[in-house]
Amino acid sequence: MQYDLIVIGSGPGGYVAAIRASQLKMKVALVEKAELGGVCLNWGCIPTKSLLKSAQVYNYMKHAADYGITTDCEVKANFPAVIERSRKVAEGMSKGVQYLIKKNKIDHIKGQGRLAGKNTVEVTSDGNNRSTITSKHIILATGAHSRELPSMKQDGKHIIGYREAMTLEKSPESMIIAGSGAIGSEFAWFYASMGTKVTLVEYLDAIVPLEDEEVSAQLARSFKKMGIKVMTGASVEAVKVKDGVCTATVRTKKGEEKMDAGIIMSAVGVTPNTEGIGLEEIGIEKDGEKIKVDEFYRTSAEGVYAIGDIVGGPALAHVASAEGIICVEKIGGLDPEPLDYGNIPACIYTGPEVASVGMTEKYAREQGMEIKIGKFPFSASGKASAAGEREGFVKLIFDAKYGELLGAHMIGANVTEMISEIVVARKLETTGHEMIKAVHPHPTMSEAVMEAAAAAYGEVIHL
Repeated sequence: MQYDLIVIGSGPGGYVAAIRASQLKMKVALVEKAELGGVCLNWGCIPTKSLLKSAQVYNYMKHAADYGITTDCEVKANFPAVIERSRKVAEGMSKGVQYLIKKNKIDHIKGQGRLAGKNTVEVTSDGNNRSTITSKHIILATGAHSRELPSMKQDGKHIIGYREAMTLEKSPESMIIAGSGAIGSEFAWFYASMGTKVTLVEYLDAIVPLEDEEVSAQLARSFKKMGIKVMTGASVEAVKVKDGVCTATVRTKKGEEKMDAGIIMSAVGVTPNTEGIGLEEIGIEKDGEKIKVDEFYRTSAEGVYAIGDIVGGPALAHVASAEGIICVEKIGGLDPEPLDYGNIPACIYTGPEVASVGMTEKYAREQGMEIKIGKFPFSASGKASAAGEREGFVKLIFDAKYGELLGAHMIGANVTEMISEIVVARKLETTGHEMIKAVHPHPTMSEAVMEAAAAAYGEVIHL
């Protein structure tokens, strides 16, 4: 069958691209071998947030007395029910994507898609049934999968990745998590909240190493306070499993240490899904593991595009969606603006939450920039005190000469909802003084943004 556009992969890059193309009156086919919505909706962003919400509610209930609430019964976590709720949430979101695909008159073709020549996609389904479809334009949006280290060969039972971590039958007594990025840190917080003794192992010298140093230090303190053992400058060198117990050899700056745990989880990043999709068939160039594209996601092969985790930007759902829209609008003859990768927000949904955008203080100083820094702690926020969420702060970085907002780094309750204000402010080239004069509602956590801007210019009121 002939289409205007074929999209391979239905994650937040693929299905969004398909819908935008349909809005632009293209005849679209969406090829997906698994559940609609990809990893994000089914095994990533959405179900993990369900798990984290359950953990948050459990923590609230355990500390109800802090809010003047007493109960006559012991609060317990029903771990299988927590997992079941997460899976139902994911299933509901996937059905939502099915509805959107049908509503926008997109042909959903179930199967494994691969490039099979110019303008041609071969789809393999139900074993070895093969069919071909053609289109002038093809978008690859095949996503990524959990990266495996040779020292941590996953068996799906004792040594696991993020998928297995979302469907365990019970919360283990102990767990070692290798890698402290968003995935590792979120699961560390979740399982520690459920009562698991968690050890978080990070190869670099700080957890969440892409974040501002002060944010990283605060999160480490918060983790240690709740009982998580944080090991930085360390790596899991080997794992042996005997009688259901995992023994990890962890290399530290002081030497090797043997550690036992019921489960070891690998959270050391993801690997792009570029194998088996026919790149070699039509000579598509790669840059390392990822596909080389231009600013509108055109590959080296005419009529073939790539977006999301298989190209060079951050492996984030909202990035994939933005790339898909820009790519399709360019195909459709519009004049989209290339994506500004310097203004992409990053969020980590731990307790406290972490959110950031733009330059860190360290990076700005390394570039030789003259900067002003404003920082406002939530301990000085009336809303944070009333909510019992006094941990964390908002930190803003400004260019000293022109007042340009270079970056924002937040750690605290609900900061993943607050970071969008900063993204819009930077998009509109807002200055520090404009932020100070923008009246924020009281009492709110977001007042800390205004106060941090004021702190940078010596005008803060509540410090």
